[in-house]
Amino acid sequence: MTSLDLWEAFAHAYRERSISAAARRLDLSQPAVTARIRKLEHEIGATLFERSRTGLVPTGRADALAARITPLVDQLRGAVGAAPPIGPANIRIGGAADVMSTRVVPALAPLVRDGLDLSVATGLARDLLDDLAAERLDMVVSSVRPGDERLRSTALVDEEFLLVATPALAAQVDPADLAQDPVQALAGVPLAAYSPELPIIRRYWLTEFDERPANRTALVMPDLRGILRAVVAGIGASVLPRYLVDGALADGTVVRLHQPRLGPLNTLWLVTGTDPSPAVAHVCRHLSAEAAGWAST
Repeated sequence: MTSLDLWEAFAHAYRERSISAAARRLDLSQPAVTARIRKLEHEIGATLFERSRTGLVPTGRADALAARITPLVDQLRGAVGAAPPIGPANIRIGGAADVMSTRVVPALAPLVRDGLDLSVATGLARDLLDDLAAERLDMVVSSVRPGDERLRSTALVDEEFLLVATPALAAQVDPADLAQDPVQALAGVPLAAYSPELPIIRRYWLTEFDERPANRTALVMPDLRGILRAVVAGIGASVLPRYLVDGALADGTVVRLHQPRLGPLNTLWLVTGTDPSPAVAHVCRHLSAEAAGWAST
């Protein structure tokens, strides 16, 4: 069954003839609304809008659906009730520094404007999950799915990771050797890692090469933004999320060292206690809606 949220995004986009205007109506980001409409188009197997200089142009299918569906959406939303403003509340949320500053905190800006106060903790996933279990945090955006029965987790978003380095460092790796024996070809490349255990890099090596990395770890820094700056400075190579490195790839300050076979993914989990408060549940719903658009940005 198609979600009411998808039809509501369609209804607002149809009325406004604008994704940005629909996003303001729904208090979501433009990518989140775009993702909802694309998902709806996929589910019904039809294109609903074409883009023009003046905004969205509904297709014939959209016109027919709007005539039938929009009044029903309004009635259902009125019966169910739109999510109320979160009002005064303080949410203690934890996550990796890069994803909190780049993704999560900007996504929560509309709720902050409605009165939400945020206390943000950053660090390693295991430490943050321990704090959540001990009720020192209300929720965590985690790269590790907890096995603790006191915690509840839902998948938030899958992220693609890339092995990158400066062009100068990449030039030291022979392409023929890389194709023949990538582990040996990359053995002399120093690594910049998020933690001493190399969780992200190790996952890439095991997924792509079926081996653990034996490279020198030249830098350990628990902030992926800092790792990217270190890579750009020539300290070493690293495995970083695509959203973080796309800009550096575009301007040529870093290049891919390896083309992944499987497109290694890292799942981010939204983790709370087993009985989250209404405010925490509201934040979770909002983040989940926002995350639907992250893959397109």
